[in-house]
Amino acid sequence: MVVLGSTGSIGVNTLEIAKRYGIKIEALIAGNNYKLLNAQIKEFKPEFVAVKDKKTAEKIDFKNVKYGEEAILEIIENSKSDLIVNALVGDAGLKPTLKAQQCGKKIALANKESLVNAGKFIDTSKITPIDSEHFGLWYLLNGKWKMENGKCNFNKLYITASGGALRDWDFEKIKNASLKDVLNHPNWSMGVKITIDSATMVNKLFEVLEAKWLFNTTEIDAFIETKSIIHALVEWKDGSTTAHISKTDMKLPIAFAILDEVKDEILSPVNLLEIGKLEFRKIDSKRYPVWEIKDMLLKNPDLGVVVNTANESAIDKFLKEKISFSDISMIILKAVKKFENIKINGIDEIFEIKNEVRKWCESNFV
Repeated sequence: MVVLGSTGSIGVNTLEIAKRYGIKIEALIAGNNYKLLNAQIKEFKPEFVAVKDKKTAEKIDFKNVKYGEEAILEIIENSKSDLIVNALVGDAGLKPTLKAQQCGKKIALANKESLVNAGKFIDTSKITPIDSEHFGLWYLLNGKWKMENGKCNFNKLYITASGGALRDWDFEKIKNASLKDVLNHPNWSMGVKITIDSATMVNKLFEVLEAKWLFNTTEIDAFIETKSIIHALVEWKDGSTTAHISKTDMKLPIAFAILDEVKDEILSPVNLLEIGKLEFRKIDSKRYPVWEIKDMLLKNPDLGVVVNTANESAIDKFLKEKISFSDISMIILKAVKKFENIKINGIDEIFEIKNEVRKWCESNFV
């Protein structure tokens, strides 16, 4: 298989599963963590390697290392592997997903932006989600989300959120939260962007939109489960609700995405007696202002491009200390209001709109 984002947490866990089951790694794609990539090259001996830029490429112990977006797309096109694991962060993962689809590859997808930006142009039948929430839904539905006599056999799908680093803060203090505060996640350690997205609840907005495309429904909602043990729930037509409970470890969804069927123990079971009490909270738009556009996003999923682009622009400003934490949500909401009537008719228009939204954000929020 081809692993995009091999040095991130998803990529590292993917390689652990590959090693356990003796799966050949044809290509490794990474950003600029050259030390870890060099160790991976030595262990897995891929045929192709690509990195983010030329500067990083010069530090890689590999004969024909390539760099840049076009190199990644070329490797996907020329690879013999049927499976592409896309664990790239942000917009960098979009074109590789589209290229993999064009080449008829199966995609194990951890890159949220692919479906957020281009869900209407992607054949989700060839995608297996490898984030915990969508994997949980997939596991519970077991293919049953397909329409029966024109109707789904469930009432609603639910995914859960941790609430992020500021979930217990007083409202008036949130606007002054520093980057260090925002990155202090209560449940686990993740990358910078996704941890910020968790704190704003943008991450859950993205996942709701992903679920729409993956399971062909707008009957999707989310709530906070503070211990991150329950990842997804399905409310059935008969009035019962089932939940997917597992430890927070990405090796389980990765194993299913790679192997199709898993019979070995990947994770040790959750001991509910040790967990004790579970706490559920409503996602309050006062604490998480972006949540007020959740239904709008489901009705007009083309707005995903706007939300994603405005969010990336705002996070860049926050990291450079040009805006406050609360300004991230404010910029997103203003961008959605500005571009609320957009309609995307082709893949090329995605990139045109992204450029337009980016320029608008840059000129209006210096």
